[in-house]
Amino acid sequence: MMGLVAAPDEATERVLAAQLRSADTVALLRLAMNVFGLIFLWQVFGHHGSAPRLALWSAALAASTTLCAILGRRRRGSEVTAADLRMHGLTGLLHGLVWAFCMMSLSSHHGEAQLVAHWTLISCIMVCGAISFAATPLAATGFLLPCIAGLPFMFDEPGQLPLLALATSYALSLLVGCFIYARTFARQHSTSVELEEKSEVVSLLLREYEHGASDWLWQTDPARRLNGVSPRLAEMLGRTPIEVEGMLLVQLLAGSAWESGLFPTALHSLADHLKRRESFSNIVLPVEAKGEARWWELSASPRYDEQGTFLGFRGVGSDVTEQRESADRIAQLARFDPLTGLPNRAHLRDVLDKAMAAARGRAAGCAFLMIDLDRFKAVNDTLGHQIGDKLLTQVARRLRHICSGSEFCGRIGGDEFAVVIPTLGENRGIGKLAGHIISGLSAPYQVDEHTLYVGASVGSAVSPQDGSEPEALIRSADLALYRAKSEGGGVHCAYEPQLHAQAEERRKLELALRDALEQDQLHVLFQPVVEAEGGTIVGFEALVRWTHPEMGAISPAKFVPVAEEARLIGPIGEWVLRTACLEAARWPDPVRIAVNVSAEQLGHPSFVGAVVSALAQSGLEARRLELEVTESVFVNADSGALKILDQLRGLGVQLSLDDFGTGYSSLGYLSRTRFDTIKIDRSFVVGASNNKAESLAIIRAVVTLADSLGMATTAEGVETEVELAMVRRLGCHKVQGYYFGRPMPAKDAAGLFPPDQLRARA
Repeated sequence: MMGLVAAPDEATERVLAAQLRSADTVALLRLAMNVFGLIFLWQVFGHHGSAPRLALWSAALAASTTLCAILGRRRRGSEVTAADLRMHGLTGLLHGLVWAFCMMSLSSHHGEAQLVAHWTLISCIMVCGAISFAATPLAATGFLLPCIAGLPFMFDEPGQLPLLALATSYALSLLVGCFIYARTFARQHSTSVELEEKSEVVSLLLREYEHGASDWLWQTDPARRLNGVSPRLAEMLGRTPIEVEGMLLVQLLAGSAWESGLFPTALHSLADHLKRRESFSNIVLPVEAKGEARWWELSASPRYDEQGTFLGFRGVGSDVTEQRESADRIAQLARFDPLTGLPNRAHLRDVLDKAMAAARGRAAGCAFLMIDLDRFKAVNDTLGHQIGDKLLTQVARRLRHICSGSEFCGRIGGDEFAVVIPTLGENRGIGKLAGHIISGLSAPYQVDEHTLYVGASVGSAVSPQDGSEPEALIRSADLALYRAKSEGGGVHCAYEPQLHAQAEERRKLELALRDALEQDQLHVLFQPVVEAEGGTIVGFEALVRWTHPEMGAISPAKFVPVAEEARLIGPIGEWVLRTACLEAARWPDPVRIAVNVSAEQLGHPSFVGAVVSALAQSGLEARRLELEVTESVFVNADSGALKILDQLRGLGVQLSLDDFGTGYSSLGYLSRTRFDTIKIDRSFVVGASNNKAESLAIIRAVVTLADSLGMATTAEGVETEVELAMVRRLGCHKVQGYYFGRPMPAKDAAGLFPPDQLRARA
């Protein structure tokens, strides 16, 4: 502030420059006061013999004034430094010395009147100097201190001491006032400099923001017309700032919809905020920009001047098209199946919830259909998931075409689909729609070079009688679908109340079956297999049975499907295998033991180890173990099951194809794996005994096929002598059925052999 040291930074230099500018603005006042003082002194003291001294003083005043003017002119136009402030302080000192010389040289040449006049002039000069040098405290000090030093020469009489004290106090007060003003001046200008620097930074940031960011600034006048259009905003619109300047903001955003007045809801909301002069933020609305549809997000606040006059709006905008499209894609993925494009489970549930809420109180409510594809797993297992996915896409396309009315179809997951019928008519039409779905989805599909055949099963439930809540309705439709699948598929089953009872029975049966192994409720019975001609026992088939302490004996037809669904067939089958091998090890050689194996067991890599372990623990030779598999192994299992069968044959285990002719009956199965025996189902035996041509032809064909492949044939379910004679005549090698023996405990089975042929337990 004093200029005694170099300015530490640019901000301080700017304050110093402001001090000098302030002093320069009042330099004319100082010059005028000097001229006035010169004239006044000549008028007062020019006739009292002080002319020589007055002339000398006048010359000094003129010289100092001229020197100060030269120094001030030289300083202008160049950068201001602390040295300039010190030089300005020197000019103040020169002025002070000149006026101090005036007080000393004229003090002895005046009476009381001249003293008063002289003091009046000096006080005015000091006030004028203090005012002119107030912003530069160094110059003020240089000017006032010599003046204060000259006061004792003016008031040199002993009685004038109070006047001297008063005058000195007056001069010192002016000096203190100069320092106070200079300090305030410096602070104000320092603040102004800081604000100016910050304003420059903000302006720079705004310019960078306009040119480099994806957002832009915009503002309107009180009439809601754009003004001061930024280049960035014009660029986003594909126009020039001049073209956009003065346009109504709402008209610009409405685009082609301005003439029709059909504005989006968000634009109406924006217009309301503008009309009410309210701040708004994050309003997202569609905009036509560069000939394409974009999404903009706008925020703004009203502007007012110091008098409270409304000036318009100022805000920021950004293009959020990519974010909006990403959000739409996320919403699409959240509510639609990415593979088929159909509504997913969550979307279906929302539609069902709304349909049931709308149907409350109506006699005819809504309906829910669950659809499951038949034989789809075989496509995935044989041709791969890529073909399966393409097949599902075609299924979805057909289902969408079938449900083209008010029905709402979607994919639940896997090969399961569903349909919501929001409103049922008097005739309902559920069965008709289900029939269209089954026939439409069962037609052949062409996927790449493959012609595929899958069917569909449908289960339906109707609100409110089959469920007053969505979860209950879905559960009822699922139970109906389960029944349709259990009936062989390709049919539609409507929900019936007893299905819940059956489902509850299956649930209880599953819980009890989980404890059956641990509580020794399962046991194995053995049914003899004999030679067709001589009736000699050549083996037994191991059959698992379950006796529950409360429910009593439970049929295998009842609990085996439950075990398969609950994934319990694996541990049960392994237990039957170990038990059967232990019993068969006591029988005479070469009597075999046949054990049924499920597709789930063959699909597990540890099954071969389980067979090896059972043979090792029992001591039974591998050639005496015969494993029976059904055709479902080839349909539902992948190539891993075939590898396991090959490994078992490598161990010497015999393989038997059970129930041949009742399933898919493809001769290709026999070419995949070498079987030792083909078992003919009892249904053909009964049909042949009744002279049904189809049954007779099938048995003859199977026997001929087996003979040509070096396989044996076993006729199952032979219960009468007539049936025995028939299968002998047709050439079957072995026979199994009630005619030779029912399934029996291990003790009774062992009793069929002489005691001396039985081995002791291992």
